[in-house]
Amino acid sequence: MNTILTGDRPTGKLHLGHYVGSLKTRKEMQDDPNNNLFVMIADIQALTDNAKTPEKVSSNVLEVALDYLAVGLDPKKTTLFIQSQIPELSELTMYYLNLVSVGRVRRNPTVKSEIEQKSFGEGVPTGFFIYPVSQAADITAFKANLVPVGEDQKPMVEQTQEIVHSFNSTYQKVLVEPKGVIPDKGLGRLPGIDGNGKMSKSLNNGIYLADSKDIVDKKIMSMYTDPNHIHVQDPGKVEGNMVFTYLDVFAQDKAYVQELKEQYQKGGLGDVKIKRYLIDVLDEVLTPIRARRQELAQDPQYVMDLLKDGSLAAEKIAAQTLDEVKTAMGINYFH
Repeated sequence: MNTILTGDRPTGKLHLGHYVGSLKTRKEMQDDPNNNLFVMIADIQALTDNAKTPEKVSSNVLEVALDYLAVGLDPKKTTLFIQSQIPELSELTMYYLNLVSVGRVRRNPTVKSEIEQKSFGEGVPTGFFIYPVSQAADITAFKANLVPVGEDQKPMVEQTQEIVHSFNSTYQKVLVEPKGVIPDKGLGRLPGIDGNGKMSKSLNNGIYLADSKDIVDKKIMSMYTDPNHIHVQDPGKVEGNMVFTYLDVFAQDKAYVQELKEQYQKGGLGDVKIKRYLIDVLDEVLTPIRARRQELAQDPQYVMDLLKDGSLAAEKIAAQTLDEVKTAMGINYFH
């Protein structure tokens, strides 16, 4: 039996990049009877660089939950919970911090690159600086042995492995060492519709699961293709053409996509035709998700109650781990 922990920062609605990169895989994982899946809405982690705008985080907890449920995550099969509602995670973080040096956290490649991306400099919030240790608490609290991560997040799992080894060798063998699960090679991160390597809200280049059909259609029609493909008869480039990139990912009829590519490269195929085909392809994917999301959005209290139930269930498990940790450390004084 595998125990799997994964999740998202609630700083915005989820988009097709999330769907391709993680949500579809989570649905497959939850449907495997050999898996025990925990999916966390990581609001504490989101607050590490949004502490002065907490509403950006709190207002998106419901939005992320709606996206989870809309793509098929089932609270009867998957434990959906909110990070801040599990106080044991913060206590575990505090104990683990004593096993990690400042130098080790500073050398974490993911932390280093994100500090540079966000231009923190010496003003980096301490909570953001040590969030790999907080992630170790999240993972070990549920004794997850598998953690799905992108290539850029591997150092986070490695840091957790080090903490587990340090704790188990210093005290007692209580914690489970996790293994990072890297997605299959292939597309990797879904690019933005403008051709940017990252789809994000700040760049306004994403297609969101919550977008209406009209909005999706407009975004597709504005998609980046080949800037030199001015006339229909002109030969066009497929590489770097976002319409074909998305068709490669979402279209079921791969043979037809190949035909379109060959015709586009020869000349005689316009951007409008391939964009309209992509509209049809994505409409098939998004229509049931959109309908389910709209239905759930009519009863936000129902969704929050599901998160509350999941958080209570998650806390029981985290409390058991914390109890074992404190006993191993010799500080479970009133046990």
